[in-house]
Amino acid sequence: MGSNYLFSIQPTFTQGLVLGQLSIFFLLALILKYLFIDTSLPHATASKAAYHPGIDTEANRSLHQQRAQAEQRDGQKGAESAEWFNMLLQQIAEVYRSKLRDDLFGPEGDEIARRKVEAYANRMRPAGFLDHIKVHSVDLGVSAPRLSNARLSSENAHPESPMSAEFDVKYTDTISVALSTSYLFNYPMASFARLPVSLTISLSLFESSILLTPPSPTSPAVLTLTIPQDFTLDLKTTSLMGSRAKLADVPKLHELIQHQVRRVLASKAVWKVVLPGLGSVAAVKEEIREEMQGKHEHADAQIAS
Repeated sequence: MGSNYLFSIQPTFTQGLVLGQLSIFFLLALILKYLFIDTSLPHATASKAAYHPGIDTEANRSLHQQRAQAEQRDGQKGAESAEWFNMLLQQIAEVYRSKLRDDLFGPEGDEIARRKVEAYANRMRPAGFLDHIKVHSVDLGVSAPRLSNARLSSENAHPESPMSAEFDVKYTDTISVALSTSYLFNYPMASFARLPVSLTISLSLFESSILLTPPSPTSPAVLTLTIPQDFTLDLKTTSLMGSRAKLADVPKLHELIQHQVRRVLASKAVWKVVLPGLGSVAAVKEEIREEMQGKHEHADAQIAS
């Protein structure tokens, strides 16, 4: 009768099994808490010295400039050349880089660009899952997307604008960002613990076809750029996860980052560029809103039928 009790004065096999399982869970919790997860207060962790990944800017730029010069020589040998458009894209990219740096050069311009990228990242972050994002360094790159193999296309063209231009685009650059943040654990209470994460994300390759559609006389004056869903995106990431013990370059984290970046690009597959002096951003936004509303109404009608 006494052998049916879970706890008794004389040790039993059942008691040993239960105590063994509890000890394993206890040791596992200690390892996670004191090696990988940071349970200190946010202001305390901010003062700790931590490893932050850096960007080897000069070496990357030198290697990329040599590669870009070789690609330019190869592109000039072909019967068809889009060098005039590539020159235009290069100048536009340089203007954007300059404005991100407030037209300043050297460390002062780098710091301005870093602060702008950090502010944008924190506006976009999911506050319930990620702590404040600290951007340590930013490389805005030295190149621009290169176009080749231009051809005319009448697929999906507007009646008043029957022809569109299709290009192949390839983009390799030194563009990269180094940052750190923490993943927030909100169970059993809000901000119960944090998992520190340090990342460096850089672009290796973006490659796709792109459709350039000119404006229609009956619509706002915009150029429409359309990117298909089957584009090639290759990012390079280095990572460190953990508080005292560090997990380096976790493959699943790389897959998650690449998937999220690809999802954002795919969701914005259509880009509209307002022609200066002929259109307004407000008119384009209104047109996009009406298009989205029409698509939703069409989908609802199909469901109802």
